[in-house]
Amino acid sequence: MSVPPFWKTTFDNWPGGIPRRGVLIDSLNEATPFKGFMIKGDALLLERTNPDPLGARYILIGFDAIQSLKFIDPIKESLFTTAGFVGKLSQP
Repeated sequence: MSVPPFWKTTFDNWPGGIPRRGVLIDSLNEATPFKGFMIKGDALLLERTNPDPLGARYILIGFDAIQSLKFIDPIKESLFTTAGFVGKLSQP
């Protein structure tokens, strides 16, 4: 399995100032809200904010199935800069 290095690097090096929660969108366009995560090799274990309709509280997903990540908390531009992003965001 070929793992896109961007997602593994993103979760491996999650900046300390950004809460470890958000919404992950997978390759099937399913949204998974999460409130914590753990990493093992090429897999990501997400702790869901609420159980899904079948009662599942955790989801194990390969990094290769991640399409996007949504942040739900207000985050300062400086934290994104620390994470390696460049440029400017709009100012309120």
